[in-house]
Amino acid sequence: MSISMEDQNESQYEEWQKDVEYLVGVLKESFESDEARYNLDELNDILYVELEGLDEYSDEEIIEIAEPILNEIELDFEDVVLLPLG
Repeated sequence: MSISMEDQNESQYEEWQKDVEYLVGVLKESFESDEARYNLDELNDILYVELEGLDEYSDEEIIEIAEPILNEIELDFEDVVLLPLG
């Protein structure tokens, strides 16, 4: 039995989606957020992550917390933008 290209692409997409959800979960936990959601701008290859309570952190604190996580979990995005959930 051979695996079709469509099955491979679907499998790769599912793995990618798990990785994105893992990243969002780690960010959610790191910023002690009760809620988080994400959106992908496929045209510009940007991942937007909205986190509840993010506005309670200074820009310096956000960078200090998020940068090691984003460096550790390397996903192939042009940029990852963190926003307060609102």
